[in-house]
Amino acid sequence: MPVRKSSAVWEGNLKSGKGSMEVGRGVFTGKYSFASRFQEGTGTNPEELIGAALAGCFSMALSNELAQAGFEPQKIQTTAKVHLERAEQGFKITKIELTTSGKVGGIDADKFSEFVDKARITCPVSQALKGVEITAHSNLE
Repeated sequence: MPVRKSSAVWEGNLKSGKGSMEVGRGVFTGKYSFASRFQEGTGTNPEELIGAALAGCFSMALSNELAQAGFEPQKIQTTAKVHLERAEQGFKITKIELTTSGKVGGIDADKFSEFVDKARITCPVSQALKGVEITAHSNLE
């Protein structure tokens, strides 16, 4: 398996500094700052990138679980809300809420929900984030 890499550069102190992040081979490059991370400033932040990584990984894992069980996933759409809170020492990601909807033939909502829960636990990014509470809510189209 290939090793994936991303990079970041930060210039200056925490409050007035600025930075940029590059994902992979330059597919995404984004600016970030104190305001984009702890307020509502423009740019992205590490938590949004973690959310995107988890949403993407989870959607692929769910699609795979469904297909292996004989269901035909047509579309899986997932949103991740990442909660960053003040902790004893700095800040901590305390919870990630996944909301997923799926268009899958031949499955009912309860069975779909079972697959959602399994993918929430088994996707590689979820496994890397075991110290964070990850919840998943599902909607079958």
